Amino acid sequence: MKMTNSPGAPAAPSAPDETDGTLRLAREVLEIEAAAVRAMATRLDGSFVAAHDLILAVTDAGGRVVVTGMGKSGHIGNKIAATLASTGTPAFFMHPAEASHGDLGMITGADAVIAISYSGESDEILRIYPALKRRGTRIIALTGKPASSMAKDADVHLDCAVEKEACPLELAPTSSSTATLALGDALAMALLNSRGFTSEDFASHHPAGALGRRLLVHVRDVMRQGDELPKVAAGASLTEAIFEMSKKGMGMTAIVDHDGRILGMFTDGDLRRTWEKHDNLKSLKVADVMTRSPRTIGPDKLATEAVHVMQSHHVSGRLLVTRADGTLVGALTFNDLLKAGVV
Repeated sequence: MKMTNSPGAPAAPSAPDETDGTLRLAREVLEIEAAAVRAMATRLDGSFVAAHDLILAVTDAGGRVVVTGMGKSGHIGNKIAATLASTGTPAFFMHPAEASHGDLGMITGADAVIAISYSGESDEILRIYPALKRRGTRIIALTGKPASSMAKDADVHLDCAVEKEACPLELAPTSSSTATLALGDALAMALLNSRGFTSEDFASHHPAGALGRRLLVHVRDVMRQGDELPKVAAGASLTEAIFEMSKKGMGMTAIVDHDGRILGMFTDGDLRRTWEKHDNLKSLKVADVMTRSPRTIGPDKLATEAVHVMQSHHVSGRLLVTRADGTLVGALTFNDLLKAGVV
């Protein structure tokens, strides 16, 4: 039977038509912008190294990078500043028009400015050039015109020229803004590498994000401990162990010696298997039916490592936490890791 859309429902998408002008234009835009970035890669020279070294020297001495640009260049500058800041280079964006009305006070002679304008003739930026020069602020200009006023008066010029814009009207900044953004990313990544910036450093700049949780949350932050930790002595009866499991609600209990070191673990799965093999559970000691040498993890390990242990060793969603000498200090479940946002 032929299916039809119900009244008011959106039409089902049809298969792409390779002759469709919309698809053809979209692919052309992507190809033009990709070609612009590839061409920029082949043009990189000592100016890029000079910009990198200038920023590194300024920020190592306690200065910051101030990115500025008008219009679309400003949007690109905002993103470049954010990428620099999140990868170890202190940076922020300053609107050039606001700079002439007091925001220049944000900048000192110890800072460096990245000024972005494809034409290199942005009035708002050129208006603040003299004030920047007077206070000794170093300027890196990103333009598409090496002979422009901004390029000639900067300490370092980075060429962002593109062969053509991807806009069919040759008006909207498309290839040029993409290429400039990519150049900013290249600069940020080169600085990241030079600083020896690590994934842990990145996470410290993103404590609220998923990456931060994965790289900053340790087992000790997630594990249950103290009165929440299910444990019984080796001489405990199976009945006592079951009571402890029920009371603490983790579906298991640890079995420890008189010094608190792990001897084994008894889970609800072990209980089912014991029930199948024994008629009288009341006569059993938990040590007789426990799982010996269970998987454990240290409290200072990352919580993501606990996830890896559970998944790679097919642990039943529970893990005991011990010190190096085998002393029990905690326990956690897969649900604990889910709640912590590290899975």
